[in-house]
Amino acid sequence: MSSKNKNLSSTEGSPIPNAKAYKFGIVCSEWNHEITNALKEGAIKTLLKNGAKKENIIVRAVPGSFELTLGAQYLAEFTNVDAVICLGCVIQGETRHFDFICDAVAKGITDLNIKYNLPFIFGVLTPNDQKQALARAGGKHGNKGDEAAVTAIKMLALRNSFKK
Repeated sequence: MSSKNKNLSSTEGSPIPNAKAYKFGIVCSEWNHEITNALKEGAIKTLLKNGAKKENIIVRAVPGSFELTLGAQYLAEFTNVDAVICLGCVIQGETRHFDFICDAVAKGITDLNIKYNLPFIFGVLTPNDQKQALARAGGKHGNKGDEAAVTAIKMLALRNSFKK
């Protein structure tokens, strides 16, 4: 989906279930801190706005986006979270490092969803530059952290719809 002239965080017309019954883990990369901190704050704000209790939000930091997968696995193994939101930012550089990191993180998070049968949400920005990252971390294109939080809530509601 193109983000040109769009706020991708808009949930207009799409109801968000109440999050009060759930416990959330957030694992956030320290690399590109200005961006990832904005993503984390957006996710927390959105969870609280939609009924999550502050004491039911566990936040942990990892050094970089590559470490998000293991940090998320630790949250699943050592806490009783219902979903884990993974937040990071990998900005395109002059080398292929970007490609390797993005592929590894996407595959790692996908694998965790299957292994634990829990929602592990991919909230990792992969912009070409800092300007694009800022536009997606609370700027003109919204906040990917907000989107990740809404996705976690909706995935938990989906899971619970099969239990009834």
